[in-house]
Amino acid sequence: MSARALSSGTISFGLVSIPVKLFTAASSEQVRFNMLHKGCGSRLKQQMICATHGTVVSKEETVRGYEYQKGEYVVIDDEEYKALEAGRDSHISITEFVPLDAFDMIQVEKSYYLGPDKGGDKAYRLLAEAMRESNRVAVGSWAARGKEQLVVIRPYKDGLIFHQMYFADEVRAFDEIDTGATYQFSDVERKLAHQLIDQLTEKKFDWTKYEDTYRKRVVEALERKISGKQLELAPEAPRAQIIDLFEALKQSLKTAEIEEAGRPLPPKKAAGDDVAAPRRRARKSGA
Repeated sequence: MSARALSSGTISFGLVSIPVKLFTAASSEQVRFNMLHKGCGSRLKQQMICATHGTVVSKEETVRGYEYQKGEYVVIDDEEYKALEAGRDSHISITEFVPLDAFDMIQVEKSYYLGPDKGGDKAYRLLAEAMRESNRVAVGSWAARGKEQLVVIRPYKDGLIFHQMYFADEVRAFDEIDTGATYQFSDVERKLAHQLIDQLTEKKFDWTKYEDTYRKRVVEALERKISGKQLELAPEAPRAQIIDLFEALKQSLKTAEIEEAGRPLPPKKAAGDDVAAPRRRARKSGA
């Protein structure tokens, strides 16, 4: 079953226009709870209450308002709102191409898959291959969700992926973060830290081995509750104690070595697998 597109648009740069479709690249699965009336168990509904009159207001009685200062609003009616939205379009305008490593992961807000729309297959494929061969990504803009979005398009697998980015003024400066005091580490401490990192290093990242264990645990508990069983309340995990860094590194390395030793070894080859095939003796030429 093919994926359903969220929307369609056009990538444009220079005189080139490529019709494309946007698809959701990922979704976050969460366990959601509803608020119920404790007395009867019925689901509660939320209502809009007027802060001045204390009465329930229906949707038909509402208007859009923008708070330009505390408690002061300017009202925008439907026609004005439509006029403001008219400035939006479905064009993804590419302004430049930059090296693949020119942006940081912290700048990525959300990702979408891009696929070619009707008539755009060839140009879509050419753009993907050209960027892959030149090791570059496209930077541009796209108007969506009430604001202009900074976007990056890059080659991904057999096509293109579209990253919605934060603007520079939307990312907090790391200088605002207190990173604590500076320390002079001993050679032994550095060596142990490197050994622990080496011990836990894998040649390739396999994200399929990770799962949301919290969600899994909650779902299993809810299924037990639905079947009439009591929930097993696990005791609260003790908080980690701050201990000597040197001892913590040694203990962590020891634990990692034990876990490594407990992993199953690769199957041994059957006897004779490594025995070379006997060489055929060369015939002696006749006298």
